[in-house]
Amino acid sequence: MSSLLLPLDDPQATLAVVGGKGASLARLVRAGLPVPAGFHLTTRAYRERSMEGVLEAFRELGGPVAVRSSATAEDLPGLSFAGQHDTVLNVTEDGLFDAVLRCWDSLRSDRAVAYRARNGVTSAEMAVVVQRMVPAEVSGVLFTADPVTGRAEPVINAVRGLGEALVSGEADAADLLSDGQKASLVALGERIEALYGTPMDVEWAWAGGGFQILQARPITSLRVEWNDSLDGDYLWSNGNVGEAVPEVMTPVTWSVIRVLSSAAIGPHRISGNIGGRFYLNLSTYSALGTAVGRAEQMLRAGSETFGRIPAGVTVPPLPMSRAAILGAVLRGAREPVKQQLRYRTGIARLVRSNPARCAAARRAIADCATPAALLEVWRGDLDDLLRVVCPVLDAGARMIAGGPAAFRRSLAALVGEQDAATLLTGFHDGAGLASLGPLIGLSRLRSGAVDRDTFAQTWGHRCAAEFELSAPRPAEDPAWISRQLESLADPETLLARQASARSAAWDRLVAAHPGKAPRVRKRLDRIGEGARARERARSEMVRAFWVMRAFVLRAGELTSSGDDLFFLPIDDVLRVLAGETSLLGRVPAQRQAYERYRALPPYPALIRGRFDPESWAASPDRRADLHDATTDVPMPSDVTGFAGSAGVAEGVARVLARVEDGEALRQGEILVTTVTNIGWTPLFTRAAAVVTDVGAPLSHAAIVARELGIPAVVGCGNATTRIVTGDVVRVDGTRGTVRKVR
Repeated sequence: MSSLLLPLDDPQATLAVVGGKGASLARLVRAGLPVPAGFHLTTRAYRERSMEGVLEAFRELGGPVAVRSSATAEDLPGLSFAGQHDTVLNVTEDGLFDAVLRCWDSLRSDRAVAYRARNGVTSAEMAVVVQRMVPAEVSGVLFTADPVTGRAEPVINAVRGLGEALVSGEADAADLLSDGQKASLVALGERIEALYGTPMDVEWAWAGGGFQILQARPITSLRVEWNDSLDGDYLWSNGNVGEAVPEVMTPVTWSVIRVLSSAAIGPHRISGNIGGRFYLNLSTYSALGTAVGRAEQMLRAGSETFGRIPAGVTVPPLPMSRAAILGAVLRGAREPVKQQLRYRTGIARLVRSNPARCAAARRAIADCATPAALLEVWRGDLDDLLRVVCPVLDAGARMIAGGPAAFRRSLAALVGEQDAATLLTGFHDGAGLASLGPLIGLSRLRSGAVDRDTFAQTWGHRCAAEFELSAPRPAEDPAWISRQLESLADPETLLARQASARSAAWDRLVAAHPGKAPRVRKRLDRIGEGARARERARSEMVRAFWVMRAFVLRAGELTSSGDDLFFLPIDDVLRVLAGETSLLGRVPAQRQAYERYRALPPYPALIRGRFDPESWAASPDRRADLHDATTDVPMPSDVTGFAGSAGVAEGVARVLARVEDGEALRQGEILVTTVTNIGWTPLFTRAAAVVTDVGAPLSHAAIVARELGIPAVVGCGNATTRIVTGDVVRVDGTRGTVRKVR
């Protein structure tokens, strides 16, 4: 055949030659999908208004046929042109030429011209696809993802006979497919989605005992939703993970974090993504306690990490029997046990070797000149860094040594709350406490004890959004260091003052209880070493995440994808590097979801049941502490939380939404915010006290405030809604209360 006509599966059947619909059908045929036989009348035929050979091709195919428009600007990832051009069904030989002309002319119809103008399409050409007509018994549309919610759940619509009524929205009959037929159709949809790398809108027909695929195009109207709260009735908390990952995550970040938190009890995941934010499923945590008869004890102990559960809020149980829970835990215990063995035998070596390994990995990434070379770096080192090393470092970062909660209570009974809190500080001494590392490093940089390169190599990976792969690191931004130096108060004075208070408290303990002092000293040393080890492990995990960031950035450069790759999961990034660039079609919807969620305020620390972030944000009655879809829990009238750091301070409140707003904090003001992490540490030197919505005694705000000797109340839940900038408040870090003075 001449270039006016092409077989349906011809390799030359590209977008420019046969239009969007034709190119898609050719791709489906070449992939082995069941597509009705046919041929293309190319865009050259349209330009030349020539139908040479069409009648012969029709007779060879056998009629009747469907004659379908296929413009060069339709069925694209961001633009479908659905319904804008004509299709003529049941065409016989006598009507063939008229049907082709009708398709050609539809390119210039008023509706098509207006559609192109609205979407900025300045030129287009028309091809035509001629296919054998399918005598459909049932036909319809399969969406491989729900176009309304964006969730990865297939949606099937069907009608008897031809599907034109359904496609045009005129009819949608009852359930016409058996379970087996549905399963077969969904399987075809999964093959098509995998082929295109994006959720698809698939037109199909059932005839002669099998399915035929009539058309497939990306779902251009897909609204992506990231919301694991829709999966069931659970109690979710960000009391621990919200500190590590305080912002909305990009898809690549969530996919990497999922490597570290993919465990589940049966079908119930221990962690989830709600509106792009990281939450823990306390129902799974409670289920473990229930199964061994210690639910209350586990929740009480867990409050040290993920925060307190308010009165009136219940933890919904998993819909599983005790035996099923125990069985699921035992079946899933193999990997955690292996992880713990690796942790106990290898954590010290990994922490020591990780800086050099990560530096070498970043150099290797930078040296890659081709996608294939970058893939080899991943396979040779980075995959192991993510899937073997990071889980061990994560286990170290979650370690709590020495039973500090129980010991703190016994110590307080011995020497009083104030002295107990003071004695449980000083952990930055010796090998150093990583959460204070950047602060002390900046102080030494300002004094000339270290230079900028040394600071960047040692602490340049730590920042407020340090687990978010799309976020630049201080080592990448020299201006960040300069800004911190300009506003940094003197941390050494605060540390020295606290050291003096600690020495006096210790002298009082020795004088009052000389026989008990050695045992107390041993416990304090053990807790201090555990704290330092935990924070070193976390710091090195962050360093490994910096390597992952470098990898994605370089992948974007080598594939000319730029920052689009931050909006794909890491496995899809690898596939793009291997040449599957069609996966980039998923990016626009994922980016839109990210921007939509990022525009919302931080969600409640506790969420029970179904939660819609946008509806919550739009409500004038929204709460920052709690959302319970099952019952109304009274809002606390006061601001109380954990006694994070002992002492009392009174001053003007400064409510900050983001660390980037930190320049507004004046010396001696009370810092009030949702949550802090290491990126906030320099601000602590200017604050008289710290108050947070999210947190617990082992949270960043509590640890750093204790070391610096400033009062802190953490995990209040409602501080940022009850307090406004300018209020004068009294912070009692010993009792865990915050009171407005005026």
